[in-house]
Amino acid sequence: MVVPSLSPRERGLLILFALLWVTAIIGPALPTPEMAAAAFADNRAWHGLPNSMDVLSNLPFAAIGIWGLLRLRRLDRAHKDAQDAVPGPQPPNQLPDNALDCAWMFFAGLVLTAAGSAFYHVQPDGLRLAADRAGMAVAFAGILGVAVCDRVSARAGWPAAWFTLAGGLLAVGVHHETGDVLPWALVQYGGMALVLTLALAKPVSGAIGVKLGWVIFFYGLAKLFELSDHAIYEVTQQLISGHTLKHLTAALAALPVLHALGRQTLRNPGGEAIVTS
Repeated sequence: MVVPSLSPRERGLLILFALLWVTAIIGPALPTPEMAAAAFADNRAWHGLPNSMDVLSNLPFAAIGIWGLLRLRRLDRAHKDAQDAVPGPQPPNQLPDNALDCAWMFFAGLVLTAAGSAFYHVQPDGLRLAADRAGMAVAFAGILGVAVCDRVSARAGWPAAWFTLAGGLLAVGVHHETGDVLPWALVQYGGMALVLTLALAKPVSGAIGVKLGWVIFFYGLAKLFELSDHAIYEVTQQLISGHTLKHLTAALAALPVLHALGRQTLRNPGGEAIVTS
């Protein structure tokens, strides 16, 4: 069995993941205040729905997630139709399979994030917080895998996504059982720091071309809204809270991935483009 050699970017990625795992295991515990019972600014009910704005503002996650899954399904169908139309040996696959697999994980994660976050905000408690973060872990894993496919290598993206997913779900369990938020912080902020670093790197050959800078921009803006939850609620005269804006803005971070998928095309044996979206 021949072990493929690693490129410099792949080695750097492997070292970073190893450092994150070691830090999560041997790093000092980072206890946090009871986040499950956090006092969100806007607790208004609507037609019997508690914390209605923070619950309903998760709908864009579900809408964009479903939109992305449908676009990926069209790409898969167009690819299959193109292969069926070619007799004999099949032409090389022209779609970046690993990146698209990671995109499937990302958009499915958005749907799970919508469900988990709505479930949590209806009645915040520790178990519901774990459900919320579990959905986020799937989305984080998917977008990190897409970023790695685009800026490190296609073969590294899928393992990176599963590595992140495993670490994220373990981090959720650790926080739920022990209150130690360090592993989750490493997944969330370490992962986004990696995406930011990759945004500065040149895309590799065959990349789907996600504008990672916009992903980071919307994510960072969402975090600012989250930290300004009460202040925004007061400034807007209790019209909308920072936490509600956080949900709406974070959902926009998926648009660069949708845009990149919309540019994907297949070509038939004659070189003509096949419309896929």
